[in-house]
Amino acid sequence: MRSAWIRCGVLLALGFVGCKSSSSGGGGTAPAVDEIVLGEYGSMTGAEANFGQSTHNGILMALEEINAAGGVKGKKIRLVNYDDQGKTSEVGTAVTRLITSDNVLAIIGEVASSLSLAGGQVAQQHGVPMISPSSTNPKVTETGDYIFRVCFIDPFQGYVMAKFATDPKDQKGLGIKKVAILIDQRQAYSQGLARDFEIALLKVGGSIAGKASYQGGDQDFTAQLTQIKNAAPEAIYLPGYYTDIANIARQVRALGIPPTVPLLGGDGWESVTEIGGPAIDGAYYSNHYAPEDPRPEVQAFVTKYKAKHGRVPDSLAALGYDATMLFKDAVNRAPTIDRKAVRDAIAATKDLQGVAGKITIDAQRNARKPAVVLQIHSANKTAAFVTSISP
Repeated sequence: MRSAWIRCGVLLALGFVGCKSSSSGGGGTAPAVDEIVLGEYGSMTGAEANFGQSTHNGILMALEEINAAGGVKGKKIRLVNYDDQGKTSEVGTAVTRLITSDNVLAIIGEVASSLSLAGGQVAQQHGVPMISPSSTNPKVTETGDYIFRVCFIDPFQGYVMAKFATDPKDQKGLGIKKVAILIDQRQAYSQGLARDFEIALLKVGGSIAGKASYQGGDQDFTAQLTQIKNAAPEAIYLPGYYTDIANIARQVRALGIPPTVPLLGGDGWESVTEIGGPAIDGAYYSNHYAPEDPRPEVQAFVTKYKAKHGRVPDSLAALGYDATMLFKDAVNRAPTIDRKAVRDAIAATKDLQGVAGKITIDAQRNARKPAVVLQIHSANKTAAFVTSISP
């Protein structure tokens, strides 16, 4: 049986949001002459649903602002969204429908690098610009010249945490050298980030205490963590997604590895503060922005998001917002409203002020920008700013 898709047509200027489930593969409706259709695919359900929902919230907030201000070149933007359920097998159908049935001008998606790789192949084949808000694996934009991102990439993110780990404490680092790594073999994100962290750590004078691996969704990590414990690391690097990290952290402490051996991670940890509990307290991870950043763009976004959703926006919401604003800016600069012209305008983006930092798209279609390091405080389920590291 074909799985149901979440499909949303959003014309925010009219205050209307329509969503329906559809299992049919029928043809789409051509865009009205006074509207621009933007596509989105993401994990609205499934193991990484928090990722998809936060990104979607950020996209909707940007569109609400854009359409309330009159749209782009006199045209409102309508969003069509499909739920890929966090499954690579669903991505191809979702992206193909956005392109061939819904006639989108461009696509925003995905969060997970494996899913962006799958969707990017379809978008590139059809010559449709795709902007990933937060897929950090370098291979995503290597898919082709129509694929972009608004986040930093893993070689830089790996360097950030290697530098933070080894920098002296008086330079806001941890002053450690010996780190173990536990890798999710199912995720391109985890494998790539682990490799980049290891390369960077060795370059800055650190060493690898040992490496072990697991399959995303596993429940028992005793064997891997016992191996790591016996290697006596000064820290453990966990380049995975938040759903597994929370479980791993609990087992780390249950095995007697003390809090003096901090857990380190990457941006895939976003949302771990909600489910990690005391075991994740004091851990550090690299991320795209800090809500405490005093820049007016950040504080305006945080205030609006809290008013709408009752909570502080995470980095995925900020990046969804930034990806949408990049699309709007590119359409505004493009000489014509067509896919090739918009692609060229995205590629020429320079110094676009975003919530998660100033965006300049480089020759590899990546965004060059700084990263922040956050520390988790489990008692109030927050992650506080520690330091910022630039490329």
